[in-house]
Amino acid sequence: MAAPTPTGELTLYVEKHVAYIQSLDTRKDSLDYWLTEHLRLSGVYWGLTALCLLNRPDGLPREDTIAYVKSCQHKLGGFGANPGHDAHMLYTVSAIQILAIEDALDTIDRDHVARWISGLQQENGVFAGDEWGETDTRFLYGAMNCLSLLGKLDVIDVEKAVGYVLACQNHDGGFGMAPGAESHAGQIFTCVGALAIAGKLDKIDKDLLADWLCERQLPNGGLNGRPEKLEDVCYSWWVLSSLAMLGRLHWIDGESLVRFILRCQDEEGGGIADRPGDMVDVFHTVFGVAGLSLLGYQGLEEVDPIYCMPRKVTKKILGR
Repeated sequence: MAAPTPTGELTLYVEKHVAYIQSLDTRKDSLDYWLTEHLRLSGVYWGLTALCLLNRPDGLPREDTIAYVKSCQHKLGGFGANPGHDAHMLYTVSAIQILAIEDALDTIDRDHVARWISGLQQENGVFAGDEWGETDTRFLYGAMNCLSLLGKLDVIDVEKAVGYVLACQNHDGGFGMAPGAESHAGQIFTCVGALAIAGKLDKIDKDLLADWLCERQLPNGGLNGRPEKLEDVCYSWWVLSSLAMLGRLHWIDGESLVRFILRCQDEEGGGIADRPGDMVDVFHTVFGVAGLSLLGYQGLEEVDPIYCMPRKVTKKILGR
């Protein structure tokens, strides 16, 4: 896909976004900093990934980052959101992705992590997020993401996991968080991603699903997560990555989406919001930048649609 060219005054404020991300850990005197402690490890992943896609892979101090990730590991093997927090699948995914990006997976005991993850698989193939038992296709995808990066997919029953994912597909082609649940773009990403990791994308009707996904584009160029909802920059990732995995990225108006994402930037302080005029955050910043990368925006590092990591990182680890 040809690299989109900014139109008029719209352009990506790379240096502003880099400075914004680097400033996030310096705001320890703010209430927001402490109220978001439960997201800290994922916040590091979001920030680091955005920096890598912006071609600033050294934007965070490598050794400090690795040390922080390791400090979040629970004695059982998984990782929590911050030191002292309970282990959870979502933060374990972030931890493994950070260590993979920083080429530091060998600094942890891979088998220890893999055993903790495998212990969360249920009889029907789905995974719990932690010891308390909540299940969701997000956790199933997270398990397969982590274990594939660790080279340990063989410790789980992949076929049962695939069977559970397929049971979550609806008549409209989409997927929900569990069998019978409403189709949602975020859950579609997790299900399609899990099938891609397992090499089972041939089990679904790609055109039917891609049709549902491309209908998420609104007249302003943005994408929503399900019918009758507002547009949101984060779906520039959840929808686009799924279309990319299905080989149907060209089914949406890429130029219109680029303009929408660029309008969601804070031109002065950096960062990207969910929609124009709202407050920015690192979550929407990474998924806005990742969406632009999928669309071939000039000057950005290529992102892997399955993992939301730099393609060169996953290629080095997975060989593809």
